[in-house]
Amino acid sequence: MTTVHICPKCEDQVQISQPARLNEIVECAGCHCELEIVALNPPVLALAPEVEEDWGE
Repeated sequence: MTTVHICPKCEDQVQISQPARLNEIVECAGCHCELEIVALNPPVLALAPEVEEDWGE
């Protein structure tokens, strides 16, 4: 089963397969950005944080 949600960046529809997991990363088919599921009931999407290397600093 999937549910449909709105991308916070481009407002395109994003399908989330169930069962969804907290902090799961999904990709928007419209703008190809990575979205993180930040809440489960109801599911809420937010832009996923960019991963940065600190190179030991």
